[in-house]
Amino acid sequence: MDKLIGEIYVYCTDFIINLANIFNLSYYEINAIIFCFLYPLLLVGFIGIYLFQKRRLNNLMRN
Repeated sequence: MDKLIGEIYVYCTDFIINLANIFNLSYYEINAIIFCFLYPLLLVGFIGIYLFQKRRLNNLMRN
């Protein structure tokens, strides 16, 4: 299990380094963009979609 986790970590780190090279940014800048901006936006967006769909489903079930 430790080997699998290590391989996933190395893959993710390499992916972020490659993104940094493609966009001509540093590793830390890409990391900040992903984990300080994109991830919270996606999280809030998916929670909003979930609540919207839940409300629609409840309205359909009542009618």
